[in-house]
Amino acid sequence: MDNYKHKGLRKKLINELIVKGIKDEKVLDAIMKVPRHLFLDNAFEEWAYKDNAFPIDCEQTISQPYTVAFQTSLLKVQPGHKILEIGLGSGYQACVLIEMGAKVYSIERHKTLHDKTAVRLKDLGYSSIRTFYGDGFEGLPRFAPFDSIIVTAACPEIPKALWEQLKIGGHMVAPMTTGSNHQIMYRFYKNQDGSLRKEEFGDFKFVPMLKGIL
Repeated sequence: MDNYKHKGLRKKLINELIVKGIKDEKVLDAIMKVPRHLFLDNAFEEWAYKDNAFPIDCEQTISQPYTVAFQTSLLKVQPGHKILEIGLGSGYQACVLIEMGAKVYSIERHKTLHDKTAVRLKDLGYSSIRTFYGDGFEGLPRFAPFDSIIVTAACPEIPKALWEQLKIGGHMVAPMTTGSNHQIMYRFYKNQDGSLRKEEFGDFKFVPMLKGIL
């Protein structure tokens, strides 16, 4: 399932991410551990270690490795952190977080995609990832608060429910729509009084974050 060729391709990808500015060694180590080719259909295995996004089921995508690395770096993950992911997708991002020692709770609004990914994660030995079929705008109030929240789709605004479920002192990393073909990546910090502080990290491209379930 994961041979020397795949590990060599991952090492090449890691070197490419370093050249593009990813410095966090914990993030790079986690990406090195996750066999990305197992998150794509066999016919597309050759694309797995190119630094590109790639279509998956339900008109969603597996994010570009650089984007995964960049967002993960912004989260400042520490072992034991409880992280809410909005947009399970293929499960790749969740596995990177698990490899960093986080406790991951992930929501997916597409039933077909959720069910397929949940099986894949168990088959790959990532059964500790808690997956949920539901509306990402609602979050998971039953399991709140979270140390961090990562949104893997472009949202028009920060959902109030997600902000309420973030711990004081926690980070939320999310791309937000700008009215163009790209979105701006932000990191939000929740102050002691519940207000937010935000930092901007440039243009990215994501599928839109939509309400409801399918």
